[in-house]
This record gives sequence, structure tokens and C-alpha cells, in this order.
Amino acid sequence: MLIQFQWLHSELSNICKSLLRVKQLHALLLKTHLSNDPFYATQFVRLYAANGDINSAYHVFDKSSTRSVFLWNSMIRAFAQSQRFYDSISLFRTMLGGADIRPDDYTYACVIRACADNFEFGMLRVVHGSLVADGLGLDPICCSALVTAYSKLGLVHEARRVFDGIAEPDLVLWNSLISGYGGSGLWDVGMQMFNLMRFVGKNPDGFTLAGLLVGVADSGRLRVGQVLHGLSKKSGLHSDSHVGSLLVSMYSRCKYMASAYRVFCSIFNPDLITWSALIAGYSQSGEYEKVLHFLRKLNMENTKPDCVLIASVLASIAQTANVGLGCEVHGYVLRHGLEPDVRVSSALIDMYSKCGFLNLGICVFRMMPERNIISYNSVILGLGLHGCASEAFRMLYKMLEQRLVPDEATFSSLLCACCHAGLVKDGREIFRRMKDEFNIKARPEHYVYMVKLLGSAGELEEAYNLTQSLLEPVDQAILGALLSCCNSLGNSELAEIVAQQLFESNPADNVYRVMLSNIYAGDGRWDDVKKLRDKMTGGIRKKPGLSWIEGSYCQL
Repeated sequence: MLIQFQWLHSELSNICKSLLRVKQLHALLLKTHLSNDPFYATQFVRLYAANGDINSAYHVFDKSSTRSVFLWNSMIRAFAQSQRFYDSISLFRTMLGGADIRPDDYTYACVIRACADNFEFGMLRVVHGSLVADGLGLDPICCSALVTAYSKLGLVHEARRVFDGIAEPDLVLWNSLISGYGGSGLWDVGMQMFNLMRFVGKNPDGFTLAGLLVGVADSGRLRVGQVLHGLSKKSGLHSDSHVGSLLVSMYSRCKYMASAYRVFCSIFNPDLITWSALIAGYSQSGEYEKVLHFLRKLNMENTKPDCVLIASVLASIAQTANVGLGCEVHGYVLRHGLEPDVRVSSALIDMYSKCGFLNLGICVFRMMPERNIISYNSVILGLGLHGCASEAFRMLYKMLEQRLVPDEATFSSLLCACCHAGLVKDGREIFRRMKDEFNIKARPEHYVYMVKLLGSAGELEEAYNLTQSLLEPVDQAILGALLSCCNSLGNSELAEIVAQQLFESNPADNVYRVMLSNIYAGDGRWDDVKKLRDKMTGGIRKKPGLSWIEGSYCQL
């Protein structure tokens, strides 16, 4: 019998991945007098949970006459890891209220993580109060879990209060708080914490740099990103795949693709996230040929692009208007079974529409097994760009019948359709419904379309009054659209007023000076043309028009 128990203990010590094997071991244990031993009960709760059988895990827990704190913790953790949050909290409350054993620091840490994973702000504060009442307010395990949870939920001020109460915070706590500040848009404060962390003698690791690099969102912070890159080299962290991927993403967001590519080449075995960051960076920088080059190279590495990457590539192809490449990617989508994904199908609709093949886009839309607001927006925009305003409106009504709520992009697409079709009355109605019926605040692109629509119909005064009703400063694109309408209609008086507003906000921009000078030239005001041209600094050069014939395609 002793040998049998030793064998059983050895079996339980290993990770048992077979549910059948777990049940066989459990049946053997039930025949012995150790079936109620809390140690073995805890082991079986963990094994059942690891194999996804939460009901059997709870049955073991429920039938145990003697429950240790480890058994309670195992069952609470099992519920939390299987996304049964309310069962986990209910069991925790039972432990608080009626059990002989009080929760320990690991119990609270598990419940705190469950609250963060389920975005339960209120329950997190309740748990926090309970652990303070139990005398665990300064426990390092509980405090670490609280800082991480509050940071994840964006409650960085609460996280900071917990952090400040810890005598000697470890590196995990510093990283959690720095990441929390970055994720909450308080990147500058995160940098201050980083500097303080180094001042007290803590050396950063990969997670520290990750929390900071995510906050380098544009070229305005590129210099700081380069400093962090240098620090990663000095710390020997630049070879870490996760840090390398984040550096590629950071340089890509800043459109500093030469550095992004150098970092990419330094990574021994880049994963799909790193490839995606590089390809997305080339797409955002307008280097569409490189987007397709690296997609093919990725495919040659026998790495399957995911749906997000395919959608990004299709967006790049839409900008090139090269439908041949789009069909090539579409074939890849069909061969690998990616067409059911809403993001991929919506990107296909957008690509075909912008390449001039609206019917193909509509065919993709009709074959979609599931449609969401993004797919409807894509087809509405495509119809609008091709002047099919009435069909775009019908698509809106179908969307409403499906109980989908229009968003900002929906109304932007509808206003675009009105512009292309010259439907002033319908445009006014759409603009009104957006604000009054759907409570959507108009964005600059909505005003641009309205100004274009009114200006093209000769309603320059109404268009000008619309721009003057906006809060200062008025977006440059809105005033630019109004100036363009003045140019088309030859209204030099209003053009001078609008141009002056543009010059005040963008004194170095010569594009609008050229537009105004063309208006002066149309009126024969050559002296004003000369004065305006003489004020230009740096000159301006128009890109020449290009045409090409695409050769053979390299199949994906």
C-alpha cells in the first residue's frame, strides 16, 4: 500500500494533460482513506482545471470535508482562469463570510487579477478594502497585484497611492506603474518614474522598456525613442525579440523606416508581430511596393500572415489602385480560408472599390457570412465614390434594419456620396440626422464634405457661415476646402478672407498662396499675383503625373 501511495504521489507531481488519466487517478484515490485529504483534493482541483473540467474540479472541492487555504485558492483560481468571474467572486465571498480559514495574500492576488481581467472597478475596490482590513495592506504580493490591476484599468492615481506605500518596491512594481502611466496617456509621468527608478538603483529590463516604447507614438518623441534604443543596447536587451519588435513598431509609428528595417534585420528570428509592425510601417509611410515585397518575403519564410496584416496590405494596395495585386492577395485569402474574417472582407471591399471595380467589392459583401458596421461602411463608401448615392442610402437603411448603429465613418461615407452626386438637400439632412438623431459630434472630415457640397452648388455664403460657426482654430482642411470652392467659382473676395485665415495659422505653407494667386490671375489682377508670389519662400513643386503598365505578378 505504501508503494502504491508513493506511485500516486509521483503521478500527481507531474503535469497530467490527459483528462482520462486524471479521472483514473481520482478513482483510485477514492478507494483509499486519503480521499478527503486536503493535499490530494487540491492536486485534483488543479488537474481538473488544467484539463478544462471545471465542474469536476468544483465537485472535488465541494465534497472535501476539510479545506485548506490552498484548496480554496486553487478553486478560486480555477474559476477565474476559466472566465467564470462571478463564480470566483462568489466563492471568495463565501470564504470571507463563513469559512474557518481566512484568505491569504495569494487568495487576494488571484481575486485582484480576476477583477482586472473582467474590468470590475467596483469589486476591485471592495477587495482592496477587505485585504486592508485583514492586515495585508502592505503585503508585497497583494500590493504588486493591486498596482498591476489598477494600472491595467487605467486607475493610475490609485496605483500610485498603493505604490507609494511600499517601502522597497521591486522591479515588477516599477514596471507595472510605468506601463500604467503609458497606457493612460501620461507618458511623460511614466518617463519621470523611469528616471526615478534608475536613480534609486533599479536596472530596467525588457518589460520596463516595453512600457516606455509603447508611448513613443509619433515623430515628436523620436529622439526619446532613440535614447531608449541606445539604453537597450547598453543593457544588452536589444537582442530580446519582444524589445526588438517594439523598437520596430516605434520606428514605424514615427515613419523612420530606415531604422525600423535595421532593427528588424538585427532580430535573429522575427515573429509575426515584428513582421506586421514593419509592413504596417511601410504602409503608413506610403512605401507600398515594400509592403508587398515584405509580404512575399514573409510568405517564403513559411509564416502565415494573420487577418490584421492581410487587411493592412489590402489597404496599401487600395492606395496604389493596382487591382492585379489585390486579386493576388484575394487568391491568397481564399486559399487559406481567411475570407470569413470581417476585417479581411471589409478591406477587400474597400480595395476593389478604390481600384474601380465596385461590382467585385459588392460581390465580396454579398458573400460575407457575417457583416458588421465596418463592412457596411466600406460598401457605402465604395458606392459613394462611384456616384451611386441612392444605393448608398439604401445600404444605410439595410444596416439600420440589422440593428447596427451608424458611426462617424458611416456618415462620412454618406456625405462623400452626396458630394459626388451633388445632393445638397440630402447632405443637409444626413448632417442633421448625424447630430440630432444619432448624437454623433461632427468631426473635421464631416465639415470638409459639407463645405465641398455647399460650395460646389454655389452656396458659398452658407459654406462660409458654417466654417465661422466652429470654434477657433478652424481645421486647415475645412478652410482649404472652402478656398478650393472659391477658386472654382472665381470668388476672389471671399477667397482673400479665407486665405488670410490660412496664412495666419500656416505662414510657411505655400499651397494656399498658389491657389489664391490663381484666383487673382483669373480676375486679371497680375500685380497681386506678383506680390503674392514674391512672398513665397522655398518654392513649391508639383509632382508630375505618372502612368505605368504592371508586369507579371509573383504569386503569394
